[in-house]
Amino acid sequence: MPRTIIENIVIAEYKKQTFFDFCKYTTIRFFEIVYFEEGTGTIKINGNMVNYTPNSVFVFVPDDIYIVNPETATSTVAIKFLKSFFRNTNTQNDILPVNDWFRKIEGILNSESHQLREMQFETESDKLHLVSLIKLVSTENLKKQSYDVFIIQNSLSIILHVIARNIQFLNTDISKVNVTSKIQQIINFIHTNIYNTELLSTKSLAEEFHMADNYMSEYFKKHTDISLKKYIINYKLKLVETRLKYTDLQFSEIAIELGFTDSSHLNKTFLAYKGITIGAFKAALA
Repeated sequence: MPRTIIENIVIAEYKKQTFFDFCKYTTIRFFEIVYFEEGTGTIKINGNMVNYTPNSVFVFVPDDIYIVNPETATSTVAIKFLKSFFRNTNTQNDILPVNDWFRKIEGILNSESHQLREMQFETESDKLHLVSLIKLVSTENLKKQSYDVFIIQNSLSIILHVIARNIQFLNTDISKVNVTSKIQQIINFIHTNIYNTELLSTKSLAEEFHMADNYMSEYFKKHTDISLKKYIINYKLKLVETRLKYTDLQFSEIAIELGFTDSSHLNKTFLAYKGITIGAFKAALA
């Protein structure tokens, strides 16, 4: 049976099922992790059929529609973060690092890749760690002891971190670059440190990657066909869009978090790059 042990997070475990009704929370689901412990079958995801096997892990994002069709008895654990969990990161779930969790998954929400559904892992150890943590969360979820919330809370935080670092959230053009190349290392550094403006200055990046200051911008544009400054701003604005879509943060809070002087500065930049104000963008989402 599904259990909402932490407000707006539903943990559901199903043992040896031949039919699944995952639609109960579909309309309010925000981000979902589904682990297939045993069994085989197919999942129809947004009209496309995908096979699942034991120890498969799938990640679903807003607007995904999926149906599980077991071929053999299947056991799963589903962890569902509901939309309201991230709606107000200042007042809800005060004991949880909600804003930190949101940062962990925002790259997934931004991704233009359509290969997000079944997790692909950089190392086998990452997959083993993730599976172990999901099993731990499922086990603790069945207990009624006072400290199980603490264990679940910390396990979920690590789960989100492992998922986030294993998902490539680069756009199609950039992803063609060899992942071991210096330009890819620079891009990864920018994504990792997007909230630390000082580390993203041309001088700091040049020092980090052992280049001359005046060559850093030239090198970046040569390999990406976009200026360093524009790339950083575009990436920040993607994160702004994510917050506008999925949280109730004030414009001023978003501006400060992403290194803009104030909401006016953010609005002018958003308008210049997107052709619409942040207020109009937010209103269009209603």
